Amino acid sequence: MSQAEGVNVQRRRVLIATTAAIGAVGVAAVATPFVRSWTPSAKAEAAGAAVTQDIGSVEAGQMIVIKYRGKPIFVVKRTEEMLATLEPVKPLLADPDSSESLQPEYCTNPTRSLEPSLLVVEGVCTHLGCAPNYRPDVGAADLGGNDWYGGFFCPCHGSKYDLAGRVYSGVPAPLNLPIPDYNLDGTILTVGEA
Repeated sequence: MSQAEGVNVQRRRVLIATTAAIGAVGVAAVATPFVRSWTPSAKAEAAGAAVTQDIGSVEAGQMIVIKYRGKPIFVVKRTEEMLATLEPVKPLLADPDSSESLQPEYCTNPTRSLEPSLLVVEGVCTHLGCAPNYRPDVGAADLGGNDWYGGFFCPCHGSKYDLAGRVYSGVPAPLNLPIPDYNLDGTILTVGEA
């Protein structure tokens, strides 16, 4: 009698199919968490999402701060007096026309904004990443007296920016404050979308 005669072919096929099925389930169980680790978490997806803020209650001359991608976004509702300082301060600025600055195309204008009365800038000093203080007071003695037209002052190393986020000459910061992509629909400001 040969060895092949005592083999139950039907039983062998069932055992092979069962082993293959259990192996496939095991591979899927091991691979699923691995593949899921490639997709970003809900927290990571939310960190890159656009941020919406109703700015209808912001008063003239007031600044609010919005968080976007872990950075503070300064939103200033500028008065007519503030807008009037943007031209006389130009001789004191390193990049008055914002030619070296990071900003959307639609903000390449003297006010660096969609709407002249609203300034939206990243509140991060371009020197070492500190958070500048909002100092709208014109003529502040500690910031240059007659040469201070209001704006932002970084107390860490002395960098100064005007009310359009443009950097003064002779300070450590090399560039104007960046302007993020944003849009305005009535009083609803959306940062992160153009």
